[in-house]
Amino acid sequence: MASKQTLRLALLAAAVAACLLLPATATDFEYCKKNNKYPVKVKGVEIVPDPVVRGEPAKFKISASTDKTIEKGKLVIDVKYFFFQVDSETHDICGETTCPATGEFVLSHEQTLPSYTPPGSYTITMKMVGDNNEELSCISFGFSIGFVASS
Repeated sequence: MASKQTLRLALLAAAVAACLLLPATATDFEYCKKNNKYPVKVKGVEIVPDPVVRGEPAKFKISASTDKTIEKGKLVIDVKYFFFQVDSETHDICGETTCPATGEFVLSHEQTLPSYTPPGSYTITMKMVGDNNEELSCISFGFSIGFVASS
C-alpha cells in the first residue's frame, strides 16, 4: 500500500514540476484608453518566467508594430500591488529596442525583483511616449510573483 501512495505522490510531484517548466505563454493585456488609435499597436506580451521568481531576472517582451519611425522617446512603467503603486520607472525606448524602430519590433525589459518582494498579483501599466511627448501606446497587464524565492 505504501508503495502505491509513494508512486502517486511521485507522479503528482512530476506533474507539478512539468507544469513549472512549461515555456512562457502570451499574457492578456488591455489598452489604457480602449477607443484610442495609438500609433504603436501592441500584438502581444510575454513574461519569462511566468510566474516571476523573486531574486531572479524576469524578462517582459512586448511585440508591437507602427507605421511611424521612432528614433527616441521613453518607456514609462508603473507597477501596482493590488491598488497600491509600488514602483515607477522611466527608460529610454532605444535602450529597450533597436532604434530607429519602425514596422514590427519588440520592446524587451529585464528586471530582477528583490527576494523580499511580496508574492501575489501585480499590474503593470506601460506607456510609450515619443520625443515630442506624444503618447505612442499605453497598455496594462497583470503578472504574478511566485511564493518561492531564489537563494
